[in-house]
Amino acid sequence: MIQMPESVYLQIRQHGEAAYPYESCGILIGTVSGATKLVTSAVPVPNSSPGNTRNHYQIAPLDLIHAERQARAAKHEIVGFYHSHPDHSAHWSPTDLAEAHWLDCTYVITSINHGEAAETRAFHLNGTQEDDKHFQTEKIHITN
Repeated sequence: MIQMPESVYLQIRQHGEAAYPYESCGILIGTVSGATKLVTSAVPVPNSSPGNTRNHYQIAPLDLIHAERQARAAKHEIVGFYHSHPDHSAHWSPTDLAEAHWLDCTYVITSINHGEAAETRAFHLNGTQEDDKHFQTEKIHITN
């Protein structure tokens, strides 16, 4: 399960709306307690995809390093990533799976329909290595 404050949940959805019709993306920082990831903040980053940012996202290595340093300074870690799907469902694509490499992290996807956030879903990246990785639906628990 992934747990996050309502303010972070809304931030993720608003970032998707602001980026529309392009994909938004960002990094989730928090802690892990047993099987629960406790998100404390979301770090929005520019979509650095060299391709069509309407249906692809990429997080620049320097943005990832900056987020890792920010997390470590707070004694936290990167627990996941988020991105939006403009005018598509909040379900991972084959490209999302192929480009997901952080095993045991959560990937949050928000469907943005005609500029408005619709469904937000989470997927845990399971597996022990690249050749057996797979997404499993993960529950999102919103706190006040």
